[in-house]
Amino acid sequence: MIAESLNMSVGSVFTIMTEDLKKKKLCARFVPHTLTTVQKEHRIASSVDLIAAADEDPNFLKTIVTGDKSWCLEYDPETKRQSSEWTSPGKGRPMKVRASKSKTKTMLLVFFDSRGIIHHEFLRQGSTVTDNPYMESWDTFELEEKIDIILDRSPKYTLGKTTEMKKEKAEKKRKGYCTLLSGLTTEKKKEVPKIC
Repeated sequence: MIAESLNMSVGSVFTIMTEDLKKKKLCARFVPHTLTTVQKEHRIASSVDLIAAADEDPNFLKTIVTGDKSWCLEYDPETKRQSSEWTSPGKGRPMKVRASKSKTKTMLLVFFDSRGIIHHEFLRQGSTVTDNPYMESWDTFELEEKIDIILDRSPKYTLGKTTEMKKEKAEKKRKGYCTLLSGLTTEKKKEVPKIC
């Protein structure tokens, strides 16, 4: 930017700024969110449980499916790197107020395991994330197959709601039908493991 405005090479501008003027380019520092004591204790307890489970079964971590949500914005505000600026010696980092983000956004749900993303979907505009959208996502083909594996391998280390799902699935099996297979082509049904 400076090089363009002064019609100089980037190398010359860098030399003048760093060696002659003794300036350095620093990014603004964002302050992270702080956790409450209860949140910290919950994270410690969860970590201890996961370590114990991994010690008992070396394949345990491969059976975990987890999910997260994120807002996808129409545009992103300027990053710290994009807004970095030259400062004089002895001056601290410049402060940067978090820029307001795009008002047009949609929620993205992503589920992944140890190998990577196994399912993602965008929620309808205006919907909020509660148990229902998560559980509706679990009902899709890709996740249904994976959940069955998780519930069979490590039933005591599942999300609270998945226990209910296992009971519902067992009931469907007893009745002799499976909603997962309805609507699939014969070719696709051959790929599905025997879960019904």
